[in-house]
Amino acid sequence: MPDGAPVNLSSGLPETVLPPEPPAVVSGLRAATGRDPVAAVVRDHPRSLAGWAALGDLARDPVEAYACYRVGYHRGLDTLRANGWRGSGYVRWAHESNRGFLRALDGLRRTAAEIGERDEAARCHEFLHQLDPDWDRREA
Repeated sequence: MPDGAPVNLSSGLPETVLPPEPPAVVSGLRAATGRDPVAAVVRDHPRSLAGWAALGDLARDPVEAYACYRVGYHRGLDTLRANGWRGSGYVRWAHESNRGFLRALDGLRRTAAEIGERDEAARCHEFLHQLDPDWDRREA
């Protein structure tokens, strides 16, 4: 290695930061004042992780919430993989663009527990802490 050449040291697990939501999604969700307007944003932007998480938050019952969060979670895994995540590494709440996925995963955790899927709730809990070891100390 030549003198003065940079040395790249690994700092542990890699970190993935998802790209930001499209401006139309951000403005649409900001303007939405209930379930139906949020559902319209999701209909127009079905890949929006923030949209699925918001729709889960506004669901009419725990089963609908579970379904919305599950879609957001699975779309999020696809998005993570498309952005270089290989099944391990950090996806931290500190990055605004990661929050739609993490909100969907946390919503899935909560509603899984609510409908009696205790093992899934436990897996989601563990996954949240693997993705962001500071999960319990985040600003919600």
